[in-house]
Amino acid sequence: MRGDEKRVVDAFCVFLERDGWSVQREVKRVDVVAERGEARLFAEAKGRTLGASVDVDTLYGQLLRRMPADEVGRARFAVVVPELMVREATRVSPRVRAILNIDVYAVSDDGHVRCVVCSA
Repeated sequence: MRGDEKRVVDAFCVFLERDGWSVQREVKRVDVVAERGEARLFAEAKGRTLGASVDVDTLYGQLLRRMPADEVGRARFAVVVPELMVREATRVSPRVRAILNIDVYAVSDDGHVRCVVCSA
């Protein structure tokens, strides 16, 4: 995991833990897997890059490939990006994100995490 991606993942994990989630990293190649009660969340993250548009497309592809088939329709999924990549991360149709239960989170330079698109 590259430097800025690690920063994004670290901030997201702290954010989840503060909200009562139990967090694991790098589970079957998924960046973050979190549980809180019966709820499960699978997240893929990207750090700041020069090719934000292509890298966000790659991020969605990684998330789709790594979605456990038995969790689709039950679990939440998320893409987590630096604040400056939010525009690229929200280009995927809201309808598609809703069908697949995909939320979008942004991490600021100072580590603040916000949910840009949350449906849960």
